[in-house]
Amino acid sequence: MSYNALGAQSFVAISELHPNTLHPRVAGVIIGKTDVKSFPDRKNIGFDRFTFGFTVKDSVDYFINVTSWGGEGYINSLSGSFSIGDCVIIENPLVATKDPDKEDKFCPSTPSFYRLLVTEAHSRVCLCADTEAIERLLPLLHLPVKDPRDFYSLGDIVANGQSLDGSVINILAAVRSIGEPKFFTTSDGRKGQRLEVKLFDDCVPSFSLVCWDREAIQLVQSLLPRETVLFVSDARVGFDSFRNCMAATVNSKTIVTVNPDTKEASLLFSYAKELSDSGALEEEDRPGDVLVESISDVYTVSELKLRAQENPEGFCGITYSFMSKLDLDSSVSRVIRSRCSKCRYQVSEDLQSCNNPSCPAGGQPLSITTGFDLLVDVTDHTGTLQSCYLNSSAAEKTLGCTPEEFASLTDDERTALKWRFLLERCKIYLKILPSPKSRNGVRGSVLACSLADPGEVKQSLAAGLQ
Repeated sequence: MSYNALGAQSFVAISELHPNTLHPRVAGVIIGKTDVKSFPDRKNIGFDRFTFGFTVKDSVDYFINVTSWGGEGYINSLSGSFSIGDCVIIENPLVATKDPDKEDKFCPSTPSFYRLLVTEAHSRVCLCADTEAIERLLPLLHLPVKDPRDFYSLGDIVANGQSLDGSVINILAAVRSIGEPKFFTTSDGRKGQRLEVKLFDDCVPSFSLVCWDREAIQLVQSLLPRETVLFVSDARVGFDSFRNCMAATVNSKTIVTVNPDTKEASLLFSYAKELSDSGALEEEDRPGDVLVESISDVYTVSELKLRAQENPEGFCGITYSFMSKLDLDSSVSRVIRSRCSKCRYQVSEDLQSCNNPSCPAGGQPLSITTGFDLLVDVTDHTGTLQSCYLNSSAAEKTLGCTPEEFASLTDDERTALKWRFLLERCKIYLKILPSPKSRNGVRGSVLACSLADPGEVKQSLAAGLQ
């Protein structure tokens, strides 16, 4: 039975597909897609057959897997004509009964009893141009294909450890950073790629999600770190013996839902945004994570900005620059802040419990950590890097005092401490990450800072670095 709910044209709903359906036309949004693969053609020795698959969704509850087989030219052309997130129309596919044991082992599990087969001779796939259809289909991208409450938090995965090794599970987490793709060639000459995404949630600050397929890599490269939540359906988790920790992998069964329209995802998104806006994520990038002694590359400010555009994963470097803004003589409450030790939300010390609605402590007695919360401007003759985060640990070492000791200083003593560094050339170790929404286009975190040795400055000037 066909219907017109998607627009003026008539389509068959996925829920109503049947092997006896004549010349079906299906409209849906692409929620998953695999890379093109080739296999030796048993009927034509010496030739290969090419194939790829995708998953299409047309309603809240229904989606179906589609497979296409054919020659190299046809399959590569068809695969390149659409991507995850596109709305398509599939004309005259073959509706076949699926083998649940075989199909669900290598493809996303679907509620349909059938699968679709697209062939060059009989079928056609094209981008949907029906505005009404597109407006109805696009919101489906944000609905997980699994029960939105059926997921492991990163804390659950870490807590279970190796008992989950090899398991296929659902994960809800926020994107912390996106690495660069690494390309390689296997021993039998096949080319491959790998990209690592760092996830986080309210319990775990960093967790690896690895992508091997070009389609998955293309999807995650379009995401905004620290502003995106993912529901990853059917990810495989395993123990990474090299790093001695658990990690997750996107596979042929996995469907990645970006910014899911669920209560749980909304709470996590609010937590991630608050954490990012507060600078607490930068505070977690402590010098212990990056050995300051291992940083040797020296940059001007303009070179730091330029390299950040070329390194989405971030990098570390040294700059011999001036602190052109260091507000130590502001009110103490603007220099030292109290945060909930569980969620890093800024709080007042007189509260009984954290007032962050998404705090994992959930109304338990408030536990507070107090530390420096400083933003500094770093300037040289090539420009200024504004609002670099000076985390509490680095601030203590730079200023030579604890937050408690600083709070006991007089106004004159705080001003004197400020002018000890302000407009003095310093040797500043920075971690740099791209940040399209910031004024600089980059986000800087000061790992360490000290007054520069005149000899080092002279040497760097002679080398043409400043």
